[in-house]
Amino acid sequence: MLETIQGHLYDFPRYYDLVFGSDWKAELDFLLAAFAKHAGRPVKSLFEPACGTGRLMFRLAKAGYRVAGLDLNERAVKYCNDRLLRHGFRPTAFVADMSDFTLPRPVDAAFNMINSFRHLLDQKSSQAHLRCVADCLKPGGLYLLGLHLTPTTTQPLDEESWSAQRGNLCVNTRLWSTERNLKQRVEHCRMTFDVFTPTRGFRIEDTVRFRTYTRRQALELIRRVESLEIVATYDFAYDVDAPIQVDDATEDVVFVLRKT
Repeated sequence: MLETIQGHLYDFPRYYDLVFGSDWKAELDFLLAAFAKHAGRPVKSLFEPACGTGRLMFRLAKAGYRVAGLDLNERAVKYCNDRLLRHGFRPTAFVADMSDFTLPRPVDAAFNMINSFRHLLDQKSSQAHLRCVADCLKPGGLYLLGLHLTPTTTQPLDEESWSAQRGNLCVNTRLWSTERNLKQRVEHCRMTFDVFTPTRGFRIEDTVRFRTYTRRQALELIRRVESLEIVATYDFAYDVDAPIQVDDATEDVVFVLRKT
Protein backbone atom coordinates (compact mmCIF):
# COMPACT_ATOMS: atom_id res chain seq x y z
CA MET A 1 0.00 0.00 0.00
CA LEU A 2 1.52 3.30 -1.09
CA GLU A 3 1.79 6.22 1.30
CA THR A 4 -0.81 8.76 0.12
CA ILE A 5 -0.34 12.52 0.10
CA GLN A 6 -3.40 14.71 -0.36
CA GLY A 7 -2.30 17.76 -2.32
CA HIS A 8 -2.54 19.80 -5.46
CA LEU A 9 -0.76 18.05 -8.31
CA TYR A 10 0.37 21.40 -9.72
CA ASP A 11 2.40 21.91 -6.54
CA PHE A 12 4.70 19.07 -7.65
CA PRO A 13 6.09 20.47 -10.91
CA ARG A 14 8.82 17.86 -11.35
CA TYR A 15 6.30 15.02 -11.44
CA TYR A 16 3.73 17.03 -13.38
CA ASP A 17 6.33 17.88 -16.00
CA LEU A 18 7.33 14.26 -16.45
CA VAL A 19 3.73 13.12 -16.95
CA PHE A 20 2.49 15.92 -19.21
CA GLY A 21 5.80 16.52 -20.95
CA SER A 22 6.02 13.04 -22.45
CA ASP A 23 4.12 14.02 -25.65
CA TRP A 24 5.97 17.29 -26.19
CA LYS A 25 7.40 16.30 -29.60
CA ALA A 26 4.00 15.69 -31.21
CA GLU A 27 2.64 18.95 -29.80
CA LEU A 28 5.71 20.95 -30.79
CA ASP A 29 5.71 19.63 -34.35
CA PHE A 30 1.99 20.37 -34.63
CA LEU A 31 2.39 23.93 -33.38
CA LEU A 32 5.17 24.66 -35.87
CA ALA A 33 3.18 23.12 -38.74
CA ALA A 34 0.01 24.98 -37.77
CA PHE A 35 1.85 28.31 -37.60
CA ALA A 36 3.28 27.69 -41.06
CA LYS A 37 -0.10 26.67 -42.50
CA HIS A 38 -2.46 29.18 -40.89
CA ALA A 39 -0.54 32.30 -39.85
CA GLY A 40 0.02 33.73 -43.33
CA ARG A 41 3.24 35.36 -42.16
CA PRO A 42 6.31 34.46 -40.10
CA VAL A 43 5.57 33.73 -36.44
CA LYS A 44 8.28 34.97 -34.10
CA SER A 45 6.66 35.75 -30.73
CA LEU A 46 4.56 33.33 -28.69
CA PHE A 47 2.53 33.36 -25.50
CA GLU A 48 1.19 30.45 -23.44
CA PRO A 49 -1.56 31.06 -20.88
CA ALA A 50 -1.52 28.32 -18.22
CA CYS A 51 2.05 27.49 -19.20
CA GLY A 52 2.65 25.22 -16.20
CA THR A 53 6.24 23.99 -16.14
CA GLY A 54 7.03 25.43 -19.56
CA ARG A 55 7.54 22.04 -21.21
CA LEU A 56 6.83 23.62 -24.61
CA MET A 57 8.02 27.15 -23.87
CA PHE A 58 11.69 26.35 -23.43
CA ARG A 59 11.74 24.11 -26.49
CA LEU A 60 10.15 26.84 -28.58
CA ALA A 61 12.72 29.26 -27.23
CA LYS A 62 15.45 26.86 -28.35
CA ALA A 63 13.82 26.83 -31.80
CA GLY A 64 14.29 30.60 -32.02
CA TYR A 65 10.93 31.97 -30.84
CA ARG A 66 10.43 34.72 -28.29
CA VAL A 67 8.29 33.13 -25.61
CA ALA A 68 6.35 34.18 -22.54
CA GLY A 69 3.71 32.54 -20.39
CA LEU A 70 1.61 32.80 -17.29
CA ASP A 71 0.30 30.40 -14.69
CA LEU A 72 -1.61 30.75 -11.44
CA ASN A 73 0.68 28.32 -9.62
CA GLU A 74 3.82 29.97 -8.24
CA ARG A 75 5.77 26.69 -8.03
CA ALA A 76 5.09 25.88 -11.67
CA VAL A 77 6.16 29.38 -12.74
CA LYS A 78 9.39 29.09 -10.76
CA TYR A 79 10.09 25.70 -12.34
CA CYS A 80 9.45 27.16 -15.78
CA ASN A 81 11.66 30.19 -15.23
CA ASP A 82 14.47 28.14 -13.70
CA ARG A 83 14.37 25.90 -16.76
CA LEU A 84 14.49 28.86 -19.14
CA LEU A 85 17.48 30.25 -17.26
CA ARG A 86 19.30 26.91 -17.39
CA HIS A 87 18.97 26.96 -21.16
CA GLY A 88 20.22 30.53 -21.48
CA PHE A 89 16.90 32.36 -21.88
CA ARG A 90 15.20 35.11 -19.92
CA PRO A 91 12.68 34.03 -17.24
CA THR A 92 9.54 35.24 -19.02
CA ALA A 93 6.83 33.30 -17.16
CA PHE A 94 4.79 35.21 -14.60
CA VAL A 95 2.07 34.49 -12.05
CA ALA A 96 -1.37 35.68 -13.18
CA ASP A 97 -4.98 34.64 -13.71
CA MET A 98 -5.57 33.52 -17.30
CA SER A 99 -8.90 35.32 -17.32
CA ASP A 100 -7.39 38.68 -16.33
CA PHE A 101 -4.05 39.60 -17.84
CA THR A 102 -2.31 41.94 -20.26
CA LEU A 103 1.00 41.80 -22.13
CA PRO A 104 3.41 44.69 -22.67
CA ARG A 105 3.34 44.10 -26.44
CA PRO A 106 1.22 41.95 -28.78
CA VAL A 107 2.42 38.55 -30.00
CA ASP A 108 2.10 36.59 -33.23
CA ALA A 109 0.47 33.51 -31.69
CA ALA A 110 -0.68 31.94 -28.45
CA PHE A 111 -1.40 28.35 -27.48
CA ASN A 112 -3.06 26.34 -24.70
CA MET A 113 -2.90 22.69 -25.65
CA ILE A 114 -4.01 20.34 -22.89
CA ASN A 115 -7.39 21.25 -21.45
CA SER A 116 -6.25 23.94 -18.99
CA PHE A 117 -8.96 26.22 -20.38
CA ARG A 118 -11.59 24.04 -18.68
CA HIS A 119 -10.31 25.10 -15.25
CA LEU A 120 -12.25 28.32 -15.85
CA LEU A 121 -15.53 27.30 -14.28
CA ASP A 122 -18.03 29.90 -15.52
CA GLN A 123 -19.07 31.80 -18.60
CA LYS A 124 -17.68 35.12 -17.39
CA SER A 125 -14.13 33.88 -16.79
CA SER A 126 -13.95 31.71 -19.92
CA GLN A 127 -15.15 34.55 -22.13
CA ALA A 128 -12.80 36.98 -20.36
CA HIS A 129 -9.92 34.61 -21.10
CA LEU A 130 -10.65 34.60 -24.83
CA ARG A 131 -10.91 38.38 -24.86
CA CYS A 132 -7.59 38.70 -23.00
CA VAL A 133 -5.94 36.40 -25.53
CA ALA A 134 -7.46 38.33 -28.43
CA ASP A 135 -6.19 41.59 -26.95
CA CYS A 136 -2.64 40.22 -26.72
CA LEU A 137 -2.55 39.02 -30.35
CA LYS A 138 -1.45 41.06 -33.34
CA PRO A 139 -4.08 41.42 -36.09
CA GLY A 140 -4.20 38.07 -37.86
CA GLY A 141 -2.54 36.35 -34.89
CA LEU A 142 -3.42 32.76 -33.99
CA TYR A 143 -4.63 31.09 -30.81
CA LEU A 144 -4.45 27.28 -30.69
CA LEU A 145 -6.81 26.04 -28.00
CA GLY A 146 -7.02 22.34 -27.13
CA LEU A 147 -9.73 20.87 -24.93
CA HIS A 148 -11.95 17.86 -24.30
CA LEU A 149 -15.57 18.25 -25.37
CA THR A 150 -18.47 16.28 -23.88
CA PRO A 151 -19.99 14.25 -26.72
CA THR A 152 -23.79 14.10 -26.79
CA THR A 153 -24.27 11.17 -29.17
CA THR A 154 -21.78 8.76 -27.59
CA GLN A 155 -20.68 7.87 -24.08
CA PRO A 156 -17.87 10.20 -22.94
CA LEU A 157 -14.57 8.77 -21.82
CA ASP A 158 -14.62 8.43 -18.03
CA GLU A 159 -11.06 7.36 -17.27
CA GLU A 160 -7.52 7.77 -18.57
CA SER A 161 -4.23 6.37 -17.32
CA TRP A 162 -0.68 6.68 -18.57
CA SER A 163 2.92 6.31 -17.40
CA ALA A 164 6.13 8.21 -17.94
CA GLN A 165 9.72 7.59 -16.92
CA ARG A 166 12.86 9.71 -16.87
CA GLY A 167 16.01 8.09 -15.53
CA ASN A 168 15.22 6.49 -12.16
CA LEU A 169 11.96 8.40 -11.75
CA CYS A 170 8.67 6.80 -12.82
CA VAL A 171 5.19 8.28 -12.47
CA ASN A 172 1.98 6.36 -13.15
CA THR A 173 -1.05 8.60 -13.56
CA ARG A 174 -4.77 7.95 -13.41
CA LEU A 175 -7.55 10.46 -14.05
CA TRP A 176 -11.20 9.50 -13.70
CA SER A 177 -14.52 11.29 -13.62
CA THR A 178 -16.52 10.94 -10.41
CA GLU A 179 -19.44 13.21 -11.32
CA ARG A 180 -20.52 14.99 -14.48
CA ASN A 181 -23.39 17.47 -14.15
CA LEU A 182 -24.20 18.76 -17.62
CA LYS A 183 -26.91 21.10 -16.32
CA GLN A 184 -24.49 22.87 -13.99
CA ARG A 185 -21.67 22.28 -16.51
CA VAL A 186 -19.16 20.91 -14.04
CA GLU A 187 -17.19 17.68 -14.01
CA HIS A 188 -15.55 16.43 -10.82
CA CYS A 189 -12.49 14.26 -11.28
CA ARG A 190 -9.96 12.44 -9.14
CA MET A 191 -6.36 12.26 -10.19
CA THR A 192 -3.42 10.32 -8.79
CA PHE A 193 0.32 10.35 -9.37
CA ASP A 194 1.98 7.11 -8.24
CA VAL A 195 5.60 8.16 -7.90
CA PHE A 196 8.49 5.70 -7.78
CA THR A 197 12.13 6.60 -7.08
CA PRO A 198 14.97 4.18 -6.30
CA THR A 199 14.30 4.61 -2.58
CA ARG A 200 10.62 5.45 -2.23
CA GLY A 201 7.14 4.95 -3.62
CA PHE A 202 4.17 7.19 -2.79
CA ARG A 203 0.88 8.48 -4.18
CA ILE A 204 -0.24 12.09 -4.64
CA GLU A 205 -4.01 12.39 -4.80
CA ASP A 206 -6.05 15.41 -5.85
CA THR A 207 -9.56 16.48 -6.78
CA VAL A 208 -10.01 18.51 -9.95
CA ARG A 209 -13.01 20.39 -11.33
CA PHE A 210 -13.55 21.15 -15.00
CA ARG A 211 -16.20 23.08 -16.89
CA THR A 212 -17.99 20.94 -19.45
CA TYR A 213 -18.40 21.89 -23.10
CA THR A 214 -20.55 20.27 -25.73
CA ARG A 215 -19.80 21.10 -29.35
CA ARG A 216 -22.59 23.66 -29.40
CA GLN A 217 -21.49 25.32 -26.15
CA ALA A 218 -17.87 25.64 -27.28
CA LEU A 219 -18.86 27.15 -30.63
CA GLU A 220 -21.30 29.52 -28.97
CA LEU A 221 -18.63 30.76 -26.57
CA ILE A 222 -16.15 31.44 -29.36
CA ARG A 223 -18.79 33.26 -31.39
CA ARG A 224 -19.31 35.66 -28.47
CA VAL A 225 -15.77 36.98 -28.93
CA GLU A 226 -16.20 38.92 -32.15
CA SER A 227 -12.47 39.41 -32.72
CA LEU A 228 -11.73 35.66 -32.95
CA GLU A 229 -12.74 33.35 -35.78
CA ILE A 230 -12.28 29.61 -36.22
CA VAL A 231 -10.05 28.85 -39.19
CA ALA A 232 -9.45 25.11 -38.62
CA THR A 233 -10.11 22.28 -36.17
CA TYR A 234 -7.97 19.22 -35.40
CA ASP A 235 -8.01 16.32 -32.99
CA PHE A 236 -5.31 15.18 -30.58
CA ALA A 237 -3.61 13.13 -33.29
CA TYR A 238 -1.97 16.50 -34.12
CA ASP A 239 -1.90 15.93 -37.87
CA VAL A 240 -1.95 19.31 -39.59
CA ASP A 241 -2.78 17.59 -42.88
CA ALA A 242 -5.92 16.00 -41.40
CA PRO A 243 -8.31 18.67 -40.07
CA ILE A 244 -11.56 17.39 -38.60
CA GLN A 245 -15.19 18.42 -38.75
CA VAL A 246 -16.36 18.90 -35.16
CA ASP A 247 -19.66 17.13 -34.52
CA ASP A 248 -21.66 15.92 -31.52
CA ALA A 249 -19.46 12.82 -31.17
CA THR A 250 -16.20 14.78 -31.06
CA GLU A 251 -14.32 14.51 -27.79
CA ASP A 252 -10.85 15.96 -28.42
CA VAL A 253 -10.42 19.17 -30.38
CA VAL A 254 -7.81 21.83 -31.10
CA PHE A 255 -9.43 25.05 -32.31
CA VAL A 256 -7.22 27.23 -34.47
CA LEU A 257 -8.55 30.73 -33.85
CA ARG A 258 -7.45 33.84 -35.71
CA LYS A 259 -7.76 37.44 -34.59
CA THR A 260 -9.73 39.37 -37.17
